[in-house]
Order: sequence, then structure tokens, then C-alpha cells
Amino acid sequence: MPDQPPYLRVADLLRARIASNEWTPGDRLPSRAELGQEYGVGENVIRRAQEMLISVGVLEGRAGSGTYVAEPRERLRIVRSLYREQAGGSPFAADMAALGRRGTWESRTEAKVPAPADIATRLGIAEGELCVRTAYEFLADGKPVQLSTSWEPYALTAGTLVVLPEAGPHAGVGVVRRMAEIGVTVTRAVERPEPRAVTPEEATLLGVQRGTLATHIQRTYYAEDGRAVETADVVVPSSVCEIVYEVPVSP
Repeated sequence: MPDQPPYLRVADLLRARIASNEWTPGDRLPSRAELGQEYGVGENVIRRAQEMLISVGVLEGRAGSGTYVAEPRERLRIVRSLYREQAGGSPFAADMAALGRRGTWESRTEAKVPAPADIATRLGIAEGELCVRTAYEFLADGKPVQLSTSWEPYALTAGTLVVLPEAGPHAGVGVVRRMAEIGVTVTRAVERPEPRAVTPEEATLLGVQRGTLATHIQRTYYAEDGRAVETADVVVPSSVCEIVYEVPVSP
């Protein structure tokens, strides 16, 4: 078994000192030079260890001041389930209501956007074919907790009352119910979650540190005839939310 990288070993040691209450929330850590001397490693190793702990919410960096033990922050539970959406309303709002939070979102929609190659592949359409693209910022009690960018084939909804996901009489009811309004029955969703760091733009929108770890979910909804009707990229910062999958089991 290969040796553990030095920065992971140092991260474990720093985390243990926090867990033992040697350092408590709000405490400033010694300088990187001091920690490097204590652990027999370079300052770059200390920096990488601290950045990893910042990304998961254990530490926080303060510009011009240093690195501190982060105040505990309740992680919000995000439930992924097609059946929750079929029940009506917004699954995100339902999740937040269950936690005693107010779930809202802001969105920006652009119609007739040419599909990039990867999106076209996911939707089963030609590259450059027109789509409706909507960027979402989901908030809990007014604070951003999740981002999403969705793409729908324009040809599917053009000329209908559901062409814009967040406008018209069926605004904000979710993909399943909107598609049902035009006679399209959504029967399944495929999700591919993978870990990655947030981009600088995502960090700004979410109000988290650059490099924060997140779960990137690539989700696609399919109709009963096999057509992809929507695909989206969902970004959930790990330090802010935990993701729970609800899997139906037939008796």
C-alpha cells in the first residue's frame, strides 16, 4: 500500500487537534512556517493540508489574517428522488421546509441557445441544435446552497406554455409536471454524481472558498419513449449540503 501523501497526513493531524479541542472554533492556527517546522515539512505541504480542510468546512481562511478553525455549520440535507418531484411542487422547497428553512431560487433563462457538443450528446440531438438554457441559484433562508444549469430541446416545447421553465402559468413546478402539460410523460431520471472542486465563478456565487469540494451531478430526464427531455449540471458544495438518494423498493 503506498505511503500517504504528506499533506494528507498533516491534514489528519490538524483535524485530530481540532477534534480534541486543542483548537476550538474561532481559534487562529499557528503560521504555516511554525506548523511546517513542527511537522518537519515545507510550507507548501501545510498550505495544501489547510486548503483541503478549508474545502470541507473544517478551517476557514481570512485574507490578511490567517487560517482559523471554522464555526460549525449545519449541513443541509438534499434528497434526490424522482418520486418527490412527481408529488408536486419543488423538491428543493420541500427539503428546506422539512429543515425549517425557506427554500427559494433565482433563475436566468435564455431561449434558442445552440447546444454544445457534450449537451447535444446527452440530449440525443445534433450539435448546435437550439435549446432553452436556464441557470439556477438555489437559496436556503436567502443564502446560496446549490447551483444548476439545465438544457431543454427548444423543438420539444416551442410554441407551448411551458417553453420557459420559470415563466408562464406552469413556472417553477419542475420538469416532470411541465412536460406532462404538453403530453410528455417523464418516466426516469439518470444521475451521475462525481466529486470535484468548485470553479472560481461557482465559489463566488455560492459564497464558499475557492477549491471547496463539491458534488457535481449530471442529471438527465427521459420520457417513456426514450427521448431525453432535459439535462442539467447540478453543483452541491460538500461543506454546505449532504446528498441523500431515495431509492424505491418494490414489495
